[in-house]
Amino acid sequence: MIDLDATDRLILRALSEDATQPASAIGRSLGLSQPATWRRIKRLQDSGVIQGQRLDLDHEQLGFGVTVFLGVKLATKGRVSLDDFERAVCAIPEVQTVEHILGLYDYRLRVVARDIADFERVLRRRVMMLPGVGDVEANVLLSEERRPGPIG
Repeated sequence: MIDLDATDRLILRALSEDATQPASAIGRSLGLSQPATWRRIKRLQDSGVIQGQRLDLDHEQLGFGVTVFLGVKLATKGRVSLDDFERAVCAIPEVQTVEHILGLYDYRLRVVARDIADFERVLRRRVMMLPGVGDVEANVLLSEERRPGPIG
């Protein structure tokens, strides 16, 4: 774990809002020079605090207007390898995230689809056919607010 000071946290907050900002712009807003800001960002990257940048796509604009969270309980834990399930589910393009969780379900999946009929097709023809799938619970996303999360 790396020691973060208040300036590091402000840099992380700025990058979490817009990771495309140049070090010079972040530095200006914090009263730092571009080289000093760049060195701090590089240290945060090298230490693993910053693990990369992601492209945030608007799935609705791309024609995928429905997002569903699936809770998946494996029916035959002892007979089906978790690796086999994970490898198979990750091959489904509509599955955006695969989270191995503790609780009522073994996995939580985020699935996008064009509409409810398209989601039903993905569920019946792809998800339910995965190795070891038992119980599945679907929760349709109505709205979402994304937060950067705690930084300090």
